[in-house]
Amino acid sequence: MIFDFRFWRYFSRQQELIDNLANAQMRDFKTRVWMVGLLGLLLFAVREFWGMNTENLTSTFVVAGSDAFTLARILSLVGILIWAFIYMAFHFFGIAFLLNKLTHIELSKLAVLQLYVLGILLIEKALMFIIFVLLGFTTPVSLFSFGPLAGTFLEQPFFIFFFNQLTIFTALIIALQVRFIRAFSDYKSSHIFLLVLVMHVLMALITAAVGFIPFEEWYVRFIEGGADVE
Repeated sequence: MIFDFRFWRYFSRQQELIDNLANAQMRDFKTRVWMVGLLGLLLFAVREFWGMNTENLTSTFVVAGSDAFTLARILSLVGILIWAFIYMAFHFFGIAFLLNKLTHIELSKLAVLQLYVLGILLIEKALMFIIFVLLGFTTPVSLFSFGPLAGTFLEQPFFIFFFNQLTIFTALIIALQVRFIRAFSDYKSSHIFLLVLVMHVLMALITAAVGFIPFEEWYVRFIEGGADVE
């Protein structure tokens, strides 16, 4: 038995998708992977064109002129596209591979799960981008996360960055991953939930730690030929 994989069709019919994966052969999955990947690259590119997270490049225009600024924007776009590819590959294949080693579920089934996880993450970024466009400015924390709440009573930036990684979409992803893994694994539901929760907490900790590395400052220094950044 063969069924055609339709990304949006099964987005709200996860149980039907799980049943089909358990009892039938899947078709047209690779096409949908490319579709999500290209839409993801387009989203990251549009955010870059709008100027999201490129505030530090303004000093390049002041110090080195319009030609250097144009070059910096082009290099910034190339860099964000490379980062988008790495980001999507990690969440799609990297996490699927990790879960495969931890749960021994077929990689093909976990790839389907992680394609939806990636889709949810991209939807979150798209919603945040739309909000920023409407407001006309960006914020260092996500409006869907616990970051703003943590910022009201915590002074340590690390913990604010950590809670910024935990959003309402994270809860949705955890629920989706637990449901999928439970359907194809003999592990107890409590063990699966703990495994997925620990994985997300560790990723949030690592992301918060990496957030303290001044990549943008290094990039601007490189573009400006070592000039000091105020």
